[in-house]
Amino acid sequence: MSTNWNLDPTHSEIGFKVKHLMITNVTGYFQTFTASVTTEGDDFSTAKISFEADINSVNTNNEQRDGHLKSADFFDAANFPKITFASTRLEKKDEENFVLHGDLLIRGISKPVSLQAEFGGIGKDPWGNLKAGFTLNGKINRNDWNLSWNAPLEAGGILVSEDVRLFAEVQFVKA
Repeated sequence: MSTNWNLDPTHSEIGFKVKHLMITNVTGYFQTFTASVTTEGDDFSTAKISFEADINSVNTNNEQRDGHLKSADFFDAANFPKITFASTRLEKKDEENFVLHGDLLIRGISKPVSLQAEFGGIGKDPWGNLKAGFTLNGKINRNDWNLSWNAPLEAGGILVSEDVRLFAEVQFVKA
């Protein structure tokens, strides 16, 4: 029997980190996103997962940088307003650790990615809702999705790293 789990956005966050000047990380978040999971019963090893983020909700705590990220130099929000992810399989390592494999669509380009997923468990909230929690981490090369704008540095190197670290803390409520 299939079970649907809906994202609890008030207890979830989706973000990324990118090295700037190759010395520190800049962190960004998507403020508007949805996700859903379908499992067989409450067995998350059977999960089918989908995710969608609104590019126009990107927030790095700097309005000018956020505008640049939405521009054609990066996400091109006018032509590609969403990022999507659809799982292809979930590889169980042990009771808490999985590798989530799926297709990440950015700027109209779909590429396979693998994310480390840690299952936090299932519990009831004070109102009797059954919830499940996960922590996700991964790394992609932004050039694979034509997010390749950059600037050379006077002393050598580049302004923005090609590697992007992805992270998420997500809570789902059983439908």
